[in-house]
Amino acid sequence: MPPEPDNDPDLDALELSDLEEEALHDLQLGIEYVHRANGSLLQFHHELGHAMDRIGAAEEQLREAGHKEWADQLRDEHLPAGAISDRWTYELVEEFDGSFLPDVDRFESEVRDELADGVGHITERRQQNRIRERARRD
Repeated sequence: MPPEPDNDPDLDALELSDLEEEALHDLQLGIEYVHRANGSLLQFHHELGHAMDRIGAAEEQLREAGHKEWADQLRDEHLPAGAISDRWTYELVEEFDGSFLPDVDRFESEVRDELADGVGHITERRQQNRIRERARRD
């Protein structure tokens, strides 16, 4: 949760070099893109699930229309197959959510805690302060 305006951290008190601030900024942006990628992975999981539901319906329809061979091929080969290397999409989501995502989140948090006393979005906070100071002058 972001700090209340009256509780904004004193950015000048942080002893960050320009390079450290740039690294934190890039690390946080990278983590945000990792979360976006996770959303895309979830969307892929849901889209493929809906696709497989339709293919399952086609199997039944082909069987009812007298095309047992095609229906059997869908049932036996395509419907049980995994999306990638015989793995279903839920398995990919669970592995991503259970290992990579928390690992990189934890790493970013540790670096931010060590370099910036846990303060996030320092570059954006500095930009916000500059814009607000400029607005108060005019």
